[in-house]
Amino acid sequence: MKLNEEQIERLYQFTRQHYVEWYDLQTELVDHLANAIEEQWQQNPKLSFEEALQIEFKKFGVFGFMDVVEKRQAALNKKYNKIVWSHFKEFFSIPKIIGTASVFIILVLIMLKFEFAHIVVISLFVISTIFFFVGIIKLSIRNKKQNKISGKRWLYKDIIYGLGTFGGLSYLPIQIALQLYDKINFLNLISSVIISITVISVFLFNYIVLFIIPSKAEEYLKETYPEYEFANTL
Repeated sequence: MKLNEEQIERLYQFTRQHYVEWYDLQTELVDHLANAIEEQWQQNPKLSFEEALQIEFKKFGVFGFMDVVEKRQAALNKKYNKIVWSHFKEFFSIPKIIGTASVFIILVLIMLKFEFAHIVVISLFVISTIFFFVGIIKLSIRNKKQNKISGKRWLYKDIIYGLGTFGGLSYLPIQIALQLYDKINFLNLISSVIISITVISVFLFNYIVLFIIPSKAEEYLKETYPEYEFANTL
């Protein structure tokens, strides 16, 4: 015996009731539950749909679907981080390394030559932090509008639009800036090199997270979810 459309919709409703907000995870769980219920009916055809559903749900344990959600989040965050790193490394390969090296040299010279270099560096960290949070707010608003239009949330899309692990790096600049003031000798070449690398890395990660990856979001989503394009046209 197979589940009908009404029962399938009930399974989607059931996953939403148990705090699974993302359509991709809902679909994954619905497929699992549907197959499990049909297997139960083969062994015991007298079971009602709701009885079979509750039996299967109990197998997920005390925390219900939360373990499934957490594992999927971890896997997609790992996938996202790999993409960030791949874009980051591009800035240190030809031809982009020319621009990266030029900025690096300019920063080092500023810190070696100017008495108030620490103020410049602290200002850059502050600007980076403001830049990041404004960007995240804009991405979040755009994502919510798109979700409202499609009626579906996708976990990987939420990660791409500002919730990835590397986004947390932008909390660091202010902390770093506070530690810099009057504590580092900016006339020292080693200090200047380390700080320049840090400044460039923070700006590059922010640029990748806020612009490069969101601009390729549709491409990454279609690679991750073969059904993404079709589901969003319904």
